[in-house]
Amino acid sequence: MPSTSETGHAKNVANFQDLISFCTGYGAAYNPSNTRLSLAQLTALYTLAQQKLADVKTEKTAFDNATNERVIIFDGLKQLATRITNAFAASGTTDEAVKDVQTINRKIQGARAEKLPEPDPANPGAPLPASHSVSQQSYDNLLDSFSSLITTLSGNPLYTPNEADLQMAALQTKQTSMQTATTAVTNTYTDYSNAIISRDEKLYDEETGLVATAGDVKKYVKSIFSASSPEYAQVSGLQFKTP
Repeated sequence: MPSTSETGHAKNVANFQDLISFCTGYGAAYNPSNTRLSLAQLTALYTLAQQKLADVKTEKTAFDNATNERVIIFDGLKQLATRITNAFAASGTTDEAVKDVQTINRKIQGARAEKLPEPDPANPGAPLPASHSVSQQSYDNLLDSFSSLITTLSGNPLYTPNEADLQMAALQTKQTSMQTATTAVTNTYTDYSNAIISRDEKLYDEETGLVATAGDVKKYVKSIFSASSPEYAQVSGLQFKTP
């Protein structure tokens, strides 16, 4: 996404306020024919830019909070999956069913059923057989694996643990909370990303953005006071950076 540091965006807006102040100080001499450069329009643009910065901060806070909440919700999932697997293995069900649950648990743990091939000591230069990554540790994959685990358990009548947190009702509640947390991260990221796009459009549009407008104001000040004037020195020293 087009962006610089938050400090860089804020500095552009702060310098724009200084630019408006200088232009206001020129009094009647500052009288551009381009209405986009009028003090009223510059002030409106500055106010809107400030709001766009604030919007990004607000949406970032919401996104950070959702991300942190998801971390909390998913915390302990691997230990829970291992306990479920052991409880299922002790339930008296078939070996085949236990293997199915163990396979799902390995996905949650990010482990392999077999070790990776090791180099042949007699031929250390020989290439190893091709292997594929089995790590499926993204939140979406963890949620999918946990959902598969619950589906498998619910189809087996022998899985009836006495431990409340291992019972189906508790596991389904856990699954729902994981799904809700994951959805919240997706939605808040969308809002955060859209706020960034809106901010960058207002600050960095090549024709009407804050930075482009500041450049045009500098040109106008240069035209009315000359390049060697102290007035132009004031505004030319203000930096506006485009990401």
